[in-house]
Amino acid sequence: MTTILVVDDEFLITDILVDALEEEGFRVLTASNGRKALEVLHKEVPALVVTDFMMPLMNGLELAQAIKANPDWVQIPIILVSGAQGAIARAHPDLFAAVYDKPFRIEKVVAAVVETVGARRGS
Repeated sequence: MTTILVVDDEFLITDILVDALEEEGFRVLTASNGRKALEVLHKEVPALVVTDFMMPLMNGLELAQAIKANPDWVQIPIILVSGAQGAIARAHPDLFAAVYDKPFRIEKVVAAVVETVGARRGS
């Protein structure tokens, strides 16, 4: 089963993403900020990360930079969902596979996840 890491400090958004991704057959791990996400990554490497931008301790841009700086994680695609910082993320296509502004359509985010990791899904 393909694992996705969802990183967001808004629990309602995390729950919505987890439910939708699990319904598509993914195994989903969660973290409430970038630092906790790095702790998860040290234990298990997901096929993809979906992250918020504005979070305490470490924001989504800092998280993406940390992921891409680690040779063990550099190939992990990152999708950003952001309420206010989408333009900053779009300026970094080297870091983000896709950027969605909040409020986002869950179907579009799930479709982006499926498209990005579809070949590895279920493995």
